[in-house]
Amino acid sequence: MEQIALSWGPEPNLYTVSELVELMRGLLARNFTDIWVSGEISGTRVPPSGHYYFTLKDQNAQLKCVCYKMTARYLRFKPQDGIAVLARGRIDVYEARGEVQFLVEAIEPQGHGALQLAFEQLKKKLAAEGLFEASRKRPLPALPERIGIVTSPSGAAIQDILNILKRRFPGRHVRIYPAQVQGEGSAEQVAAGIEYFSRSGWAEVLIVARGGGSLEDLWTFNEERVARAIAASTIPVISAVGHETDFTIADFVADLRAPTPSAAAELVICTRQSIEDRMMAAEKKLTQAARLTIALAGRKWHTLAIDRARLHRAIGKQMQRVDEMDYRLRDRWRAVFESRRRALDSFSARLRQQDAQMRLARDRKRLESCEAAAMQAMRLRLSQARASIQRMEAHLTQLSPLGVLRRGYAIVKHGEKVVRSPGEAPAGAMVSIRLRGGLVEGQVRERKFLYYSGEEIKSGDQIRYANEPGRVEFIAMAGDAREAPAGSGIMIATKAGGHVFLTAPDEEKDLHLISRSS
Repeated sequence: MEQIALSWGPEPNLYTVSELVELMRGLLARNFTDIWVSGEISGTRVPPSGHYYFTLKDQNAQLKCVCYKMTARYLRFKPQDGIAVLARGRIDVYEARGEVQFLVEAIEPQGHGALQLAFEQLKKKLAAEGLFEASRKRPLPALPERIGIVTSPSGAAIQDILNILKRRFPGRHVRIYPAQVQGEGSAEQVAAGIEYFSRSGWAEVLIVARGGGSLEDLWTFNEERVARAIAASTIPVISAVGHETDFTIADFVADLRAPTPSAAAELVICTRQSIEDRMMAAEKKLTQAARLTIALAGRKWHTLAIDRARLHRAIGKQMQRVDEMDYRLRDRWRAVFESRRRALDSFSARLRQQDAQMRLARDRKRLESCEAAAMQAMRLRLSQARASIQRMEAHLTQLSPLGVLRRGYAIVKHGEKVVRSPGEAPAGAMVSIRLRGGLVEGQVRERKFLYYSGEEIKSGDQIRYANEPGRVEFIAMAGDAREAPAGSGIMIATKAGGHVFLTAPDEEKDLHLISRSS
């Protein structure tokens, strides 16, 4: 007899885990797109991938959040524990763990603007590094000759600076580094200008200037790259950004803050006249019309970038899984490394207790090596000393008067005096001639002064002396009636130099024969 299966209820809906999770993800994605969530950030983690993982919580619940690297690049400030925020994004499901998570696409602090919070975060960071310390501030030169300026060449600020410098102290050398002072890429250009003047060393003082504006307009000078370029500068820097009520990070890092660009021009020339002019001059206020244009354009561009997040959402999920596996691998590797290290330490301790003989062998080998090195150093020192003595001996031999005699020269003396010129020995006087290996006695029969070419110098010769034309007036010899008070020599007359008494012409440039009367 057949049994009939009876069904007492509707057929059950059977899902696999993947199907159910995918169904949940689609349901949440359709109903919770582009929503804002308020809460407090906690448990912030930033792995090497650059993604931000944190939790938004209130008094009764919490929600896991992910901000992918491509999105985090455009955040005005970085997520930080303890900050109450408004986060914009969409609900998603992380299939690997079956967890609901919030994909953050924009974030704003509650009670503060994003720019103001970013300003406070960077200010706190740089202050902790000591970049605002008064001990780092350098005094300005009293009267700089060369002034560098980093600003926009088309703005009103540069015209004000140049006009004031020209009016207060003309003649100063000014070099301008043109840079964009707001908008995309402006921070890189301003930092490059500061690094240029610091590297070149041309300027004695540097002014970083910009006219007034809103916080968004002045944000270039709140960038960390600009602040670090000012801190690393080798010359004093004056920050002249905005109006007197405007403060930027550059003002805190610079050696001196000027309320306005015009005030910077007044402060850079510290003379009595400049001080009097500064006391008499009224402060000038600059007006700025476009306060929110760049901020609105940036927000619009950022919104467009958020819509493109779908292209990298899948990649972001895979990167999230890679981060999780990375954490697990690091923990496992750390445990294995710690176990191996303990085993190695235990083995090394036992080995050191039983290896005294090997230690003695190493010490003996090191002693022998030191002994060989010492002997080699002594031999090298002796060799160097021997070579030095030989060089000194050769040098002394070259300087010896006997060496000159060996080359065929002679030394002539009249009495105890060495005869250096033909006119120093009277006619008929006895002279001694020292040669190599002996001495010759002789008598002076004839005395002549000679040109460098070998011809005899005679009175009346037309000559050239020191590139000037002249004439030989007379020739004085020792013992003659016309011997000059200065001794023997040749009296010459030139048009430019007057009378010149030459005692020993021994070079062609001294006397050069031009003509001789017959």
